[in-house]
Amino acid sequence: MNIYIELLLVFMQVGALSIGGGYAAIPIIQSRVVEQYAWLTLSDFTDLITIAEMTPGPIAINSATFVGMQVAGIGGAVVATIGCIIPSAIIVSLLAFLYFKFRSLDIVKDILTVLRPAIVALIASAGLGIIILAFWGTEGFTTDTSALNIVSVMIFALSLFLLRKYKLNPIAVMSGAGALGAVFYLLL
Repeated sequence: MNIYIELLLVFMQVGALSIGGGYAAIPIIQSRVVEQYAWLTLSDFTDLITIAEMTPGPIAINSATFVGMQVAGIGGAVVATIGCIIPSAIIVSLLAFLYFKFRSLDIVKDILTVLRPAIVALIASAGLGIIILAFWGTEGFTTDTSALNIVSVMIFALSLFLLRKYKLNPIAVMSGAGALGAVFYLLL
């Protein structure tokens, strides 16, 4: 199949199925890009998420652009980005129309209440996968403490502390964590 068609179809699935925002799209993108098509390695995928988070715009769209560029150049980036945007635009427009028309119904309120835990689970799953990769590498979780990346754990703990205790700007914390990580990894 033509690579452009594959990119379009994959990112149309991401756009159509990423209910709950960009973080909910991460497991879908990983499933298609890393596991199904092997366009990126798991390590490259982690880098992709980092870059997509740091650059302006939604994670899913930034990821689509990055993957498309890696796989098929500028044309691939355009096709993947469009594939990601179109289903979401159609779905959001339809849901907005329906919501404004039926928002006072109890069933609509109940459906939204039921969806919240599923979205939280998707986000937690993606976050846990990235933490495991950062702490233990591609081998995955193990109880062997020698496999644990202490630098990653320390940077994570410091970042979490600064975000929770002092409510610092997440962009500043990410930038500081990136700089701290670069210094540690260049020195080690």
